[in-house]
This record gives sequence, structure tokens and C-alpha cells, in this order.
Amino acid sequence: MGRRPQPHIKERLLDACADHALAHGLPDRLEPLATATGTSARMLIYHFGTRDALLRAVLGRARQRQLDTFGDLLRARPDEPYTTTLNRAWISITGPDGQPYLRMFGQLRESAEQQLWPNFRRTATTDWLGPLEDGLRNIGRPDLATLVLAVIRGLLMDLDATGDTTRTDRAFGDFLGTIEHLSRSKS
Repeated sequence: MGRRPQPHIKERLLDACADHALAHGLPDRLEPLATATGTSARMLIYHFGTRDALLRAVLGRARQRQLDTFGDLLRARPDEPYTTTLNRAWISITGPDGQPYLRMFGQLRESAEQQLWPNFRRTATTDWLGPLEDGLRNIGRPDLATLVLAVIRGLLMDLDATGDTTRTDRAFGDFLGTIEHLSRSKS
């Protein structure tokens, strides 16, 4: 007779593993996650079944945190222009709060870890279109969501490749000026 599943323990372990992976990246072995959670690799396997299942769960938890945090930042606010909202989101995404997600999901895009989440690139794109469309609707331009997302993603890739925060921040500011102009010209 085996032990009954203990979902609260599994959730606590998953949160600790996600915290560790966001801080240090996805590990190749389970030992760093076991150390971070104060348990053993065997217990992680007990709760998650396999190493890959654990890593998929960690990626899913981290992604949900990212969607919750940055989805809230992209939400339109009645007391400010949406370009101000987008600028605040850009600052957070490219700042210390966003760096762990950019590192983790950048690693996922470029490596064998993509096998853990085969459709990640598609999901990582389509997840943001809805919140952007909703926000841009406030300025009468939900049709610009794909353009805004493409510029954000392109500038994030540029920032990752060059580390030139000043230039990418200036480019995003210039882009927001263009969005303001486009929203005024349509009305």
C-alpha cells in the first residue's frame, strides 16, 4: 500500500523549483532542484513522475507567473494613455523583474529544452496578443497588437544580443510615439 498523493507538498515543491529555475536557469540534473527544495531527487520523481515532467511543470509555473505579472502590467488603466502603460510594461519586462523570465524562456527557445514544450514559440507569441488587443482597443487600434508584439520581441532580442539598454529603450520610446500618432490619425 503506497502513500496517497499530497498535492500541497507537490505545489510547494513546484513553487520552490520554479523559484530556483528562474534564478539560475533550468538545470541539467535534478540535484540543484532537490537542494533548492530541501528534498531529494527521488522525492521529486515521486511527486512528478519523471525529470521531464518536473521540468515541464516548472516551465508551466514560471510561464503562468510571467503571464499574471506582465498581463496585469499590460491591462489598460482608465487614468492613463495606453502608451504610458506600454512604457511601464517595457521597463518592467526589461528590468530586474523581467530578466529571469527572459533568461529562462530564451534558453527554452534556443536549446534542446524546447522538446519539453514543443509549441512554446507559438504559445509565447499568441499568449500576448489578447492582452495587447484589449489595451490597444482603448486607443481605437486593437489591430496594432501584432505590430506592437513584434516590436517588443525584436527589441528584446536586440537587447539580449547587444546589452544596449539605452538604445533599445530609446527605440521603444520612438515606437510609442509612432503608436500615439497612428491612434490620433485613425480617429
